[in-house]
Amino acid sequence: MRGIGNSLRGVTSAILFALLSACGGGGGGSSSNGTSPSATTPPGGVHLQIVSFGDSLSDVGTYAPLASAVGGGRFTTNPGQVWTQDIAQYYGDTLSAAFTIGIDHRLSAQSGLGYAEGGSTVATPANQYDFLSDVIGNVEMPVTQQLSNYVSAHGSFNANQLVLVWAGSNDVLRAGTPPAANTTVDQAASTLAQSVAQIVQDGATHVVVINVPNVGLSPKGIAEADHGANLTQLSQRFNTTLNAALQSNGLQGKVIEIDSYTWATQLIANYQANGFTVSNTAQACDPSKTPDDTSLLCSPPTYVTPNADQTYMFADDLHPTTHMHALFAQFVEQQIAKSGLGH
Repeated sequence: MRGIGNSLRGVTSAILFALLSACGGGGGGSSSNGTSPSATTPPGGVHLQIVSFGDSLSDVGTYAPLASAVGGGRFTTNPGQVWTQDIAQYYGDTLSAAFTIGIDHRLSAQSGLGYAEGGSTVATPANQYDFLSDVIGNVEMPVTQQLSNYVSAHGSFNANQLVLVWAGSNDVLRAGTPPAANTTVDQAASTLAQSVAQIVQDGATHVVVINVPNVGLSPKGIAEADHGANLTQLSQRFNTTLNAALQSNGLQGKVIEIDSYTWATQLIANYQANGFTVSNTAQACDPSKTPDDTSLLCSPPTYVTPNADQTYMFADDLHPTTHMHALFAQFVEQQIAKSGLGH
């Protein structure tokens, strides 16, 4: 997700290293935010290999080779984990990036199964928008390409895998306003359902499909002139279309659907009861200290307070903190258990 569609002030590799020095280090050392508070084992003791497709919400480190220069690497309060890593840990696996960026600003294939990449849409090529271009270039792959890359490398899915699919937020953010935005969002949601159908057809038996959260309730959304009303409407539209498309593709009952929209909305409404002291009105990563004001380049030296990764809900204006990721992972684990997996 992240400022997606905005033209960002560039941070070259040389500047990254200069900023690292200025920050007094890259956020090395241990932190209480590095592990998930999830239960040690899932119901039935089931162990699964995790495969992930999506955008920055699930990216486990595609751009870490560059972002680590300032202690960053993931779109959260680094060095904390994102929810996909928490899920992998819960099921006895370790999730690493399928592709990582080099100093030449090109992606190269790795051995990991974390295909999600920051900036990715469902199907729009990277060269059609500007996303952290001066830092990473226009390299991020849409979900349709992520899936093609997986199939090319591995051929099929299997019953010992848990496939996580979470995309669409960037499509919502870049869609603009209705009526043109409606067509963009509908097409993206329908295409995502088709990708899920391909995953099932290619042998996956445990597939988690997550709808778009209420993007209008992000700090970015509430800062808009309409206080996020358009982004909320488009988020709802994406989810309605996705649900209908999953039905028409005969996928309901074959996949585990997770309602992140309702979850996030309720969490924000009850933030203090969930251990936060700051809701969706501010961000954990100090904009004046964090390069390009993006959580990708956020680390402990740029936190607004030392424990902001646990007390704030949002790292930047779009991405969850470590604590919020951990809570979402727990919610997903609970929903997977309710589906019967592990019993």
